[in-house]
Amino acid sequence: MRWQVQLDKWLMFDDLNEELKKELLVMTKNEKTAEDAFYKNLEFGTGGMRGELGPGTNRLNIYMVRKATKGLASYIEENGDSAKTRGVVVAYDSRHKSPEFALEVAKVLGHHGIKTYIFEELRPTPELSFAVRYLNAFAGIVITASHNPPEYNGYKVYGEDGGQLPPAAADTIISYVNAVENELLIPVKAEQELLASELLTYIGDEVDAAYTQQLKTIQLNREVVEQAGKDLKIVFTPLHGTANKPVRDGLKAFGFTNVTVVKEQELPDPNFSTVKSPNPEEHAAFELAIQYGKEIDADILMGTDPDADRLGVAVKNENGEYVVLTGNQMGALMLHYLLTQKQEQNILPENGVVVKTIVTSEIGRAIATSFGLETIDTLTGFKFIGEKISEFEQTKEYQFQFGYEESYGYLIGDFVRDKDAVQSAVFAAEVAAYYKAQGKSLYEGLLEIFRKYGYYKESLRSITLKGKDGAEQIKKLVDAFRLDPVSKLGEIAVARIEDYQCSERVYVKEGMVESMLFPVSNVLKYHFEDGTWFTIRPSGTEPKAKFYFGVKKESLTQSEKHLSEIEQLVMERVNKLLAVSI
Repeated sequence: MRWQVQLDKWLMFDDLNEELKKELLVMTKNEKTAEDAFYKNLEFGTGGMRGELGPGTNRLNIYMVRKATKGLASYIEENGDSAKTRGVVVAYDSRHKSPEFALEVAKVLGHHGIKTYIFEELRPTPELSFAVRYLNAFAGIVITASHNPPEYNGYKVYGEDGGQLPPAAADTIISYVNAVENELLIPVKAEQELLASELLTYIGDEVDAAYTQQLKTIQLNREVVEQAGKDLKIVFTPLHGTANKPVRDGLKAFGFTNVTVVKEQELPDPNFSTVKSPNPEEHAAFELAIQYGKEIDADILMGTDPDADRLGVAVKNENGEYVVLTGNQMGALMLHYLLTQKQEQNILPENGVVVKTIVTSEIGRAIATSFGLETIDTLTGFKFIGEKISEFEQTKEYQFQFGYEESYGYLIGDFVRDKDAVQSAVFAAEVAAYYKAQGKSLYEGLLEIFRKYGYYKESLRSITLKGKDGAEQIKKLVDAFRLDPVSKLGEIAVARIEDYQCSERVYVKEGMVESMLFPVSNVLKYHFEDGTWFTIRPSGTEPKAKFYFGVKKESLTQSEKHLSEIEQLVMERVNKLLAVSI
C-alpha cells in the first residue's frame, strides 16, 4: 500500500523534525488517520496548495513546503539569471507555522542562488501582490489558508504581474513539483548564511508606505468624506488576522477618524479563539462587532479574514438591527457608487469593463449595462479576474473598473492583482459616507439599487465531505448532475446548461450546443427560463461541494420565497444522491 510505504519512509528518516516525529508516532496508533495523511501527495494546484498541518505527504509541513519551493526554484532557474536576481517576495499571515514556512521558502530558494524578500512580520495577501510589482520581483508566495479553520495552512504562488499564476506557468511548476522524488532530502541553506550573502532581505515599512500611497488613488469623492467622514461611526475587526494596521492606516489616510476596533479580535491569534470560523462570510464572526456597534450606534461594521483579502460588512436594516450584507450586495453598492461618481466626474471610459465570476449575482451586469459598460464572467477564483486585467493591459480592448466575487472579494485599484480587503474597507467606508451625507444608511442605499434594477437574491449551500472517501463522494455528486441533468425545478424548466468541464453550453429546448471559452473546470451551471440559476462545483481549497443559487423577482419577499423553494428542491436531490452513494 502506497500510504504504508510513505509512512515507513518518514518513520525511518533519522533527521526528521522532532515535532513532526512526535506527532507521527501518535498518528501510527490510528490507521485511518495515518492512511489519510500519506495516501497521496498534498496536491499542488494552479494556485498552490492548502491542507491540514501535521506529518505526512497529504499534510502541510516543512517538507511539503520545501517540495513546493523546489519546484518553483526549478521554474525560476529555467527563466535565467535575471529571474533569480529579481527573486521572490514572501508574506505570511497569523496562522500556526506561517513564519517558519516563510523562512523554509527562503532556505530552499537560497540554495539555488535565488533572492528572497520576506516581510519582517505578518502582512495581508494583497500587499504581497503589490510588493511583487513594487519590487519588480519575478514571483511571490504567501503562506496562508485564508479563512479556513485553525488546523489549516497553505502556500499560494504569484507571478511577476502580482496575480496568481496563469495556467501555463502553473502547469510547468506543478510538473517540477511532481518530479521531486523525496521531499525529505531537499537541501537548504541556513538563515544567517543567506543574510550574509544578501540572498535574503527582510522588508517592511517602505512597502507599507508605498501601498498606502497607492490606496489613496481609489478615493473618488474627498468632499463627501470631509462632510460625513468624521461623523461616520465605524467598527472594525481584523478577526485575529493581518488587517489591523493596514486597514486603520488606510481609513486614516482617507479621512475616517471615528474608528473603533474590536479589542478582543485585534491581535493576531492562530487559534482564532473568539470565533468558530475566522470568515466574515459567516454571520457568527460578527457577534462581537455587533455588540460594539450597538454600544456606540455605529453606521457600519467591517470584518476581514486572516489574510485580509475578504471583507464582510454589516449595517442596520429598516428595523434598526444589524444585518451582514452578502458579498453580492456589497459588491452592488460599491459598483453603483463607483460608476456613478466616475460618470459625474466624466472619468468613466467608454471601454470600461466590470469583471465578475460565474457564481456572482447578475445585478452587477445590470448595473454595468445601465452605465454602458460590458461585464465579463470568469471562473470562480480571483486569479481569473487578475488574468483579465493583465489581458486588458496588453490588448487595450477594455479598461478595468471593478472586479468582484460573491465570496466577499473585491478589487477597485489594479495596483493589486488579487482581491483586496484593505482597498475594500476604505472604499466601503466612502460609500457609507456618501449615503450618510444624504441622511441615508448603507442599507437604504441597497434598497434604492434593488428598486432600480430588480430584487436579486443569492445564496450558497455547502456540504463538507472530508478525506479520501469524501473526495470520491464529491466527484460522484457532480457527475450525477452531469450524467442525469435536471430538466425542471417545480414548474420552471431548464433553459440551458453550462458544463465547464467540456466547455459546452447546451440550449435544452432548441437542442443546440455551443462552445465556451473558459479554462476546463469541474463546474456545472443550470439556467432556468425565468432567470433563476444554480451552480454546483467542488471547492478548490476545502473538502466541500458548493451549491450557488440566484433569483430575481418583483419584491424582496418574493425573491426570498422563491430562493428558498429552489434551494430545497436542489438539496433534496443532493441528499438522495448522497444517501445512495453512502
